Amino acid sequence: MAANTYLTGIKPTGDFHLGNYIGAIKPALSAATAYDTYYFIADYHALNTIKDADELRHSIRSGAATWLACGLDPERTIVYQQSRVPETFELTTILSALTPKGLMNRAHAYKAARDRNNEAGITDLDAGINMGLYNYPILMAADILVMEGTHVPVGRDQSQHIEYTADIAGYFNHRFGESYSFPVPKGVIDDSDASILPGVDGRKMSKSYDNHIPLFLPENKLKKAVRRIPTDSTPVEDPKDPDSSVPFQLLTHFADAQKVSEVRKRLEAGGMGWGDLKNELFEAINAELGPKRERYEELMADPGRIDAVLAAGSERARERARATLERVRAAVGVA
Repeated sequence: MAANTYLTGIKPTGDFHLGNYIGAIKPALSAATAYDTYYFIADYHALNTIKDADELRHSIRSGAATWLACGLDPERTIVYQQSRVPETFELTTILSALTPKGLMNRAHAYKAARDRNNEAGITDLDAGINMGLYNYPILMAADILVMEGTHVPVGRDQSQHIEYTADIAGYFNHRFGESYSFPVPKGVIDDSDASILPGVDGRKMSKSYDNHIPLFLPENKLKKAVRRIPTDSTPVEDPKDPDSSVPFQLLTHFADAQKVSEVRKRLEAGGMGWGDLKNELFEAINAELGPKRERYEELMADPGRIDAVLAAGSERARERARATLERVRAAVGVA
């Protein structure tokens, strides 16, 4: 077992946005300097919501291309496709035989789906809920444990995911620990303001709130999206509070410290309008993401290249997964 393995999955269910970039992509890329890193495209998880084959194929490639465009080095980080590592699904079956149903009943995603049915007045609270959603925590645990992941980035609102994985690893270790034990993973949780990007309405940026700005918008559409961020009617000449301004909060994530300080002083002194602030924000975002947008478009124009990266990474990932599963199979008595 290798020490300090940082693992994260990316569900390919839509385009990334600026919040994903600041809160997940940049920290994960930085982690590659300190950990063995394994990043996978969670295409089997996506089957719970995507029912169109062409859409899923596009989303898989788009997810991989986004990480590569943002700077992921496939020689340093093993990037792979979940569905290409069948050992994950054999481990899911083994873990399912150890996991109490009651634990699954308490999973947030399952409970939220039932709550939505209840609020809609649907008598059958399980209506529309598939077993993929219900068993999601077990497959997620298998994703982590098959690679013997030790560090897994999660948001505070997703901490149950890592807690469930630790519980499921514990069930296995209690029963079979004399032969083999999984490392119990730790959640890497960053609650700092630096990791949370506000959406255009001030809440955390999220597709579910429809307050997000897509990561690779064309330059002209990016400018329009920034210009549409709501602001108050404070006159240009009046002083303004930068910290209550969504455009200024966004600027702190994309501009350097000198520019942020300069803009803060201009806002507090008066004489800088919201339009000028939005122009500064657009320039800062476009300067950072423009080259990445071009790289993304180049990659998406050559799908064979993306597929080759995922195939090579998946074979490397399988080497590790096979070794783990061999130990698991021997421990439970099927090998």
